Amino acid sequence: MTLINWQDFEKVSLRIGTIVKAEVYAEAKRPAYIVHVDLGEELGVKKTSAQITKRYQPEELIGKQVVCVTNFPPKQIGKIMSEVLITGFPDDNGDVVLCTPDFKVPNGVKLF
Repeated sequence: MTLINWQDFEKVSLRIGTIVKAEVYAEAKRPAYIVHVDLGEELGVKKTSAQITKRYQPEELIGKQVVCVTNFPPKQIGKIMSEVLITGFPDDNGDVVLCTPDFKVPNGVKLF
């Protein structure tokens, strides 16, 4: 493992957002959803492709708060331009479990 310093950590913008829309990404090579995340006044609503279909249904994602990396450059993923990275951890089967707060916090606040 490579050690980083505090300045390296500060470069990553990890913020909370609320999922406001999720739909099946039918054109994706691997099962995925197109997810829209409200990241507050400063950043607005951003979209991404997320391979989270094993543990989540689109309708149950609405209103869920998730931790996102917000300062990656946009990346083309098939037909959509991904604007944010939703974070998660692999379970024992390698399926994604979303990184979420225990309690509701304001959209857009930065992790520290």
